[in-house]
Amino acid sequence: MARLPRHGYEPIARSSRDGVEEIDLEGFKPTISYPHRRTCVSTLINATRGVRRRRRHWLPIAWNLRRLISIIAWILLTLILFTFLFVPSYTHLPPHYAALRNVVQESKTPGRGNPRNSTVFIAVSLYDKDGVLAGGQWGQALLDLIDMIGPDNVFLSIYENDSDVAGERALQQLSDRVPCNKSIVYEDHFNFTGFPTVTLPDGSEHVRRVEYLAEVRNRALRPLDEHPELRFDRLLFLNDVYFHALDALQLLFSTNTQDGVPDYRAACAVDFINPFKFYDTFASRDLEGYSMGLPFYPWFTTAGKAQSRQDVLQGKDAVRVRSCWGGMVAFDAGFFQPPPPSIISPSNTNTNEYKNHPAPVRFRSESDLFWESSECCLIHADIQTPPPPSPEEDTDTGIYMNPFIRVAYHPRSFSWLGLTRRFEKLYSIAHGITSRIVGLPVYNPRRAEVAGEEVQDRVWVADAGRNQGGGFSTVKRIANGDGFCGRWDMQVLKRRDENGEGGWMAVPVPES
Repeated sequence: MARLPRHGYEPIARSSRDGVEEIDLEGFKPTISYPHRRTCVSTLINATRGVRRRRRHWLPIAWNLRRLISIIAWILLTLILFTFLFVPSYTHLPPHYAALRNVVQESKTPGRGNPRNSTVFIAVSLYDKDGVLAGGQWGQALLDLIDMIGPDNVFLSIYENDSDVAGERALQQLSDRVPCNKSIVYEDHFNFTGFPTVTLPDGSEHVRRVEYLAEVRNRALRPLDEHPELRFDRLLFLNDVYFHALDALQLLFSTNTQDGVPDYRAACAVDFINPFKFYDTFASRDLEGYSMGLPFYPWFTTAGKAQSRQDVLQGKDAVRVRSCWGGMVAFDAGFFQPPPPSIISPSNTNTNEYKNHPAPVRFRSESDLFWESSECCLIHADIQTPPPPSPEEDTDTGIYMNPFIRVAYHPRSFSWLGLTRRFEKLYSIAHGITSRIVGLPVYNPRRAEVAGEEVQDRVWVADAGRNQGGGFSTVKRIANGDGFCGRWDMQVLKRRDENGEGGWMAVPVPES
């Protein structure tokens, strides 16, 4: 006999709806215990209390952090406003700059900005595909500059090539408006027939980019060779940059003046690719030959004695450097012409020397493969005062960067330069720290070479029997004093695309 359950009935299988339909719930008040519910509620309450306790613990920290951030923000804002209003960088002109500006602004007489009637040769190598430079703001600034110097004191030489029909048309229209002696040349295509080439390790032959750029600039100087009877006091070289005519005048006649007379071998503007970023790092070197830091103020690093950097921070108009360019450079024109007869004595008929340097100088490029220097740096290496024999001695190469004079490669960037310079002093600490972090200046094994001394240089030696077509070897030779300009690099020309861009490429330097 089967045993019944304790409750006196035998369970049977049924559906989930059975109990619902048969149980009378009227008046039924079950007493049910939910111990797990109490546990969950207690846990939730305890957790909430923990969150509240932690929140009370973190609230002062978060409040203090927000307060700290707010204080820092207000300090920075105060510094920016104070610097902007009271101690802006390169904004308040030196007295002789202001005097020349006032003379120019108070008169319309041609030559009003040239108090000593100095003669000026203006050279331009131009690439103006759409004619926006010659036919626009750049062309007008050039005409204004000629007027301020005086048309009788100026010779203008422009060489343009490989632009377009619009560029040629704009150049011709500008030529029709030029009131001074001039040589304005336009060539459809640069003729590379007989032009020097280099053979790369893969056997291909190319024209070096810097060799090409040097030749283009030299073609703008051709009138000096064609008219040796003409003598000039200053030579102004212009790039395709936006500039103020008065700034160019100040660069020519106000930089590093001694008793009212400008005293320099070369004086450079500072050029910008945007309102903050300095452009010509390839051509610029500080007074000890170190390459540039990050391309924003004060541009130079803290390496060595950092004299160039200190000159900038002190607001000097003649920052001592080994080389510069800046899109616009004023030179002592004597370096580009045969020396005048007055300095040739009967006992010394060598007419190829001017101020202890060969004259006339011209732009050039490097001869070593995989060692590259800007033609705009090499020209300064050829004209500067040699450094003293002791590195402890202060030196002055006669070459200066003038941060009062600024140019840009785009009109929008140019319009901002007057504003951004007002608070750029605040960049100096961050610039010094960050330049070191990223490894600037770049190490240059030839930086300290002195012209005439025997040195050991690592150079590429071609050898068709080797896999790479050659290799690096250490050779002894006599330094020519331009090692500070160089870096391990190789740039060659390639065919331009339809937009005229991409006319050169970098060739990787072999590892050995």
